Amino acid sequence: MAKENHMVHSHSKTLVFALLATLAGGMAVHADSPIFVGTQVSSHLSMDRIDHSAWNSLLRKYVDANGMVNYKALKASGSDVQVLNRYLKQLSVAGVRVPSSNDAKLAFWINAYNAVTVHGVLREYPTTSIRNHTSKSWGYNMWKDLQLYVGGKPYSLEQIEHEVLREMDEPRIHFAIVAASIGCPRLLNEAYVADRVQQQLELNTLDFFARAQSFQYDASQDQLELSAILSWFSRDFGGTQATVLQRISPWLPSEDARNAALQNSATVTYLEYNWNLNAQPQ
Repeated sequence: MAKENHMVHSHSKTLVFALLATLAGGMAVHADSPIFVGTQVSSHLSMDRIDHSAWNSLLRKYVDANGMVNYKALKASGSDVQVLNRYLKQLSVAGVRVPSSNDAKLAFWINAYNAVTVHGVLREYPTTSIRNHTSKSWGYNMWKDLQLYVGGKPYSLEQIEHEVLREMDEPRIHFAIVAASIGCPRLLNEAYVADRVQQQLELNTLDFFARAQSFQYDASQDQLELSAILSWFSRDFGGTQATVLQRISPWLPSEDARNAALQNSATVTYLEYNWNLNAQPQ
């Protein structure tokens, strides 16, 4: 009897999994049902010619000095939501094969990542975390399924980060792109632009390490606590503990911390990442 019950239970589980698989087939599965933003165009411009002033105006209006976003007010403003939608269409006009300066490419793709993320959060708002919308198995995953047309080709947030920005050999991008979370770097309340992107990256990197959520140093214990970003993307900073610490040392907020990093003498641990939405309190 026990064996029979076990067989019935196993059969029921099989039916449940089959039903779930069937349901998933009709839902927003990653590769099958992307959500496209921007537009497909036949003529493309250099990224040096893309105007980011509309995105700059939105950031100035809805993002504070700490990078916290007033999603509620932005979503309530139909006119500004349309400004964001038009800006995304403007990004679509850029051509990935059209010659552009490296700084223009950096500014373009950082802005694209951040603007698409804000657009994605607005689609789901009110919400408490982007992780509520990044399914690991089946269903909608904002990082994979929300895709921006650029030069006629759709790019997901994952592709922008891993296939474009990380390939530009500029580790400071990790302190500029923002996955709508408190543990991320602050969302700079101005658009990145080609003629100042190097200074903007440096500014936001220094700000990142000045925040306790991203970096802490306990001299009495000789312990460095780093953002999990430095663990997830250690390869971009040299790959080993010694090279990572050496690379980030100029950005650390105190001489003692910089020396500990350069000497690779401290114990290194990683801070818990805060995935709560980077929303201004209401």
